[in-house]
Amino acid sequence: MTELQIIPTTVATSASALLQRNVLGPDGASLGRVKDLAVDVSTDQAHVAALVLRNGVGKKSKMTLLPVVNVVLPVSNEAELRAKAKPTAYKRQHDYLLLDYDLLDQQIIDVDGRKVVRVNDVNLAWESSGADGETAELRIVEVEVGNRGAMRRLFKGLPVGMVDEFTGRLKPRVIPWDFVDLIERDPARRVRLKIGQERLSKLHPSDIADILEDLAPGEREAVFSSLPEETAAETLEEVDPKMQKALLQGLDSERAADILEEMDPGAAADALSELSDEESEAILEEMEPEERHEVEELLEFSADSAAGRMTTDYVSAPKDATVADAIEALREFEGDPDTITEIYLLDAEERLAGVVMLPRLVLSTPETTLSVLSEGHNVRCGLDASDKEVAELFDKYNLRSLPVVDHHGRVAGAIHAEQVIAQLREG
Repeated sequence: MTELQIIPTTVATSASALLQRNVLGPDGASLGRVKDLAVDVSTDQAHVAALVLRNGVGKKSKMTLLPVVNVVLPVSNEAELRAKAKPTAYKRQHDYLLLDYDLLDQQIIDVDGRKVVRVNDVNLAWESSGADGETAELRIVEVEVGNRGAMRRLFKGLPVGMVDEFTGRLKPRVIPWDFVDLIERDPARRVRLKIGQERLSKLHPSDIADILEDLAPGEREAVFSSLPEETAAETLEEVDPKMQKALLQGLDSERAADILEEMDPGAAADALSELSDEESEAILEEMEPEERHEVEELLEFSADSAAGRMTTDYVSAPKDATVADAIEALREFEGDPDTITEIYLLDAEERLAGVVMLPRLVLSTPETTLSVLSEGHNVRCGLDASDKEVAELFDKYNLRSLPVVDHHGRVAGAIHAEQVIAQLREG
């Protein structure tokens, strides 16, 4: 009785294990060694479409393309690969992603680790398909970003079993291939990658800023330009002025304007002040009239003064208004609600008449008049107050925000604690 041979449906392998493997043709003659693994991203990003083979050395070497479906199953990680048919001539196609040339040693983003990592290897799986179960598929499983992948690359060419025995002791650090997508290609065909763009957008802006700082300029621009406008705006506020300038210069004026409109007006003005007058004016022309007017006013002030540090995003109400009126004003506020800690009370001439902290608002009845809840001492500063004077007021009175008033006592803007912290860090 003939013993039934069971063909394995899956055999784990890796890019480093396949590179330089010898491939034999139907007649047993060598077709060449695996030079690279080609993924046809236009049709299937989850599988390797073909093996790129090199036959010969030096100028006499010839490159050919062997479709994976023409690889004989079963395969192992030790034996030479066998082909059902001869390869075809290799013509580099735009849609091919080459795992060795394009991906290995390239930087990608580890969202879970909130950092930039380098691709050291790619884990793959041979799988059988088709009615006879003998048609080969080579699925891309995950990318190796830790020491295990690096050691595999180091020992490339040695017996795979020996390499696996050694590297098997190392803890794997991998990112599923499902989280890897192409962003764009540059003229040199190096791919720029993102990891789960939706997941990246959900990170804290300061974490995204740290990631951007670790990327090369090309990858940095590609990742930043792919962020939603609101996320991009929050991230731009977290990076240093030099990088702000570089990121804005990498965008067209319309896209830059859309992002700046989402920013605090003071922060937007600070970012534009880093650009040339021509660049700044081109972006301002693309902004909505209201946002443009606010930013242009702030650009007129010295960056080292209270006026240059303030934002025009604050919440105010008449001094004779009620708690219900104040709550409605908060609901209508279009700026960043996380920055609002108090409401400024204004008299008929819009001069500062008092300050009400939000906790007092919450603990009071809707009909309570705001003037009753106002702080006893209202700290303020003028437009020309220096950074040092502003910092001293925050420190002396333990402020969360500081109203900035003009020469007539009218509120022109506010400085929030986070802006003072940023100022001190710059110093």
